[in-house]
Amino acid sequence: MANIPLKGSERTAMRGARKLAPTDPTERLEVTILVRRRARPELAARVAACASGRAAGSFLSRDEFAKRHGADPADLAAVRAKIKAKDFGGAVADLNGMIDKGVQHADVYNLLGFSLRNQGDNKSAQTYYSKALDFDPEHKGALEYQGELFVKLGQFDKAQVNLAKLVKLCPQGCEEREDLEEAIKTKTVKAH
Repeated sequence: MANIPLKGSERTAMRGARKLAPTDPTERLEVTILVRRRARPELAARVAACASGRAAGSFLSRDEFAKRHGADPADLAAVRAKIKAKDFGGAVADLNGMIDKGVQHADVYNLLGFSLRNQGDNKSAQTYYSKALDFDPEHKGALEYQGELFVKLGQFDKAQVNLAKLVKLCPQGCEEREDLEEAIKTKTVKAH
């Protein structure tokens, strides 16, 4: 899993936070902290309860996290309509607005990467494809679009890695797999 700094995500340690021990570099550690502006009192109460030992931290599966904190389907539909109309600037603005409101979802990061790539910002696109795949390593759309970015950049070995993952996810074939296969074969990325 990559460590990808995102603009505005830098934070200082919470008051009262302390280091317990170094982590084992071979052990996977996954922590997601979601802070929503409208839920600050609830968050403060939960942090206080955990800090005092009255409550333990809890975890959510990826699916539970997406259900509670994912993007609204109507918002995603509006973004997809802007992308289809080639209004990538409008899509980027809407997606950044969702992130600013605390939405954390692989589809949001994937669509943001796609929109940025179509605006010519390949570096930022790669950051958001990676973020989408951090949330969901089997996100077919992110694997396809990141693979297409690799093709565009001439990084065919990396595109092949993504294709291999899509082959495992779609043994009978799927649109994402077929599109990436075509991009690798022709060494060009078709317009979506």
